[in-house]
Amino acid sequence: MTVEPASANITFHPGSVDCPERTRILGQKGVTIWFTGLSASGKSTIACALEQHLLHLKKFCSRLDGDNIRFGLNRDLGFDEKSRIENVRRVGEVSKLFAEAACICCAAFIGQYKAERAIARELHEKVGLGFIEVFVDAPLSVVEQRDPKGLYKMARAGEIKNFPGISAPYEAPEKPDIHIRTDECDVTEAVRIIITYLSEQGYIQAPHRRPWRVRLLDLARCWLDTRFL
Repeated sequence: MTVEPASANITFHPGSVDCPERTRILGQKGVTIWFTGLSASGKSTIACALEQHLLHLKKFCSRLDGDNIRFGLNRDLGFDEKSRIENVRRVGEVSKLFAEAACICCAAFIGQYKAERAIARELHEKVGLGFIEVFVDAPLSVVEQRDPKGLYKMARAGEIKNFPGISAPYEAPEKPDIHIRTDECDVTEAVRIIITYLSEQGYIQAPHRRPWRVRLLDLARCWLDTRFL
């Protein structure tokens, strides 16, 4: 979906350094890794751990978190369908800017509708940027049991409207680039799967003389900070 600018009195100014040159200078390709899944499926936890691991590999990376973005860039948006679509569109544009700068951008957002995620992918692919959809999957019974913020309990009580998985649909990806079942694997294994994919697709070089295991202290701290948000 293409949205035309509201103003006609603007001109697009190309950067002085293009993506191929940034890739040569920084030694890595820009890409957005989009984590989608139900609330409490483990999106933020895995994205946080992946960011830690990439930084220890000396990679240029950043993380966009669904809750954090709503404190600033998207603070004017609610949770109705129109606002959710605009939320994802804005994040798609921001993550594209990161990817254009040869950054590995980890974006953790529910993105409940396939059409929303398709918009984010299209923004990247139409300018030749990588977009990796990671389906962070867990049964509804499991995420309800985790429920670190009590959102499912409130949704069941009718205190939260249009909540994905309860009072609103969540359209799971049919063919995600990566499918991770967090009820069957831990955070370390999830990070290993993604790192392997990034290496195989040429976004990063395979790490040399480094263990696959993510540092346990970093993971423990990350888990305590996010608790499967």
